[in-house]
Amino acid sequence: MEQVILRPVESQELGHLLELEWDPSAPGEFQWFGFRMDTVRALERRWQEDGLIGGAASYLAVGVDDGGCAGWVTWRPLGATPNYEIGIALFPEYRGRGLGTEAQRQLVRYLLSNTTAHRLQAGTEIDNLAEQHALERAGFQKEGIARGLYFRAGAWRDSAIYAVLRTDILS
Repeated sequence: MEQVILRPVESQELGHLLELEWDPSAPGEFQWFGFRMDTVRALERRWQEDGLIGGAASYLAVGVDDGGCAGWVTWRPLGATPNYEIGIALFPEYRGRGLGTEAQRQLVRYLLSNTTAHRLQAGTEIDNLAEQHALERAGFQKEGIARGLYFRAGAWRDSAIYAVLRTDILS
């Protein structure tokens, strides 16, 4: 398998990564929520300010050993707790190769090593079986279904909720 390297987003790849927000073909069937140009502009500003690390949400590039950028991983605080919700978006040509599993595994290790988080959670549409398998391989456990959580493609969608605890990984 290709080596995955999580790293800060570099200036020359920012525009390509932002395609995950504005190009319907980039994020995939389960991640396209419409044109989000306000999000694109905000992320461009944030990259100038903090490199997309810190604040309400953080992003790291998913680098691969050929020097390419497969996509990004994200995390954001869960309310007033020290815990986080994580996410991932990979470009189509990088899917189905185990890179997402490894990127999420590395993000879990990073967050548990560098924050006081005890719980990391992730959600994915119930029909997104590939992401559910990737989360399970990364150490997450399915906790249940959140009904009608996402509005995508003209319909409300249910989400499978997954979590991993610090004690699951570090015990």
